[in-house]
Amino acid sequence: MRHKNKKQKLGSSFHQRKAILRSLASALILRGRIFTTEGRAKKVKPFIEKVISKAKKDTLANKRLLLKDFNLKIVNKLIKDIAPKYINRSGGYTRIIKTTNRKADSAKMVFIELVDSVKQN
Repeated sequence: MRHKNKKQKLGSSFHQRKAILRSLASALILRGRIFTTEGRAKKVKPFIEKVISKAKKDTLANKRLLLKDFNLKIVNKLIKDIAPKYINRSGGYTRIIKTTNRKADSAKMVFIELVDSVKQN
């Protein structure tokens, strides 16, 4: 029984799940918007939120923590380009936009994107 087990497995083992999260987050950092399934988008959202929060504080320790998961090119883009846009924002850096179902297996497909730095009133 799976009582109180809320973790989504995404059909893979622990190391494969970790690799999927890293690759989705890398693509999101580089492109700003990616097209994926709803389950994966919901799983990567808290991961990328924590990564951007770490990148906002540009310290050596945080840079080393980011380098554990990403390569230098992605970390530099994150610290120099993306994080300064969200310096006045305390969270909610991503948005999930639902689209149509995938034709082959009827999986729910979504766009996940980084929101603009200017808050809409």
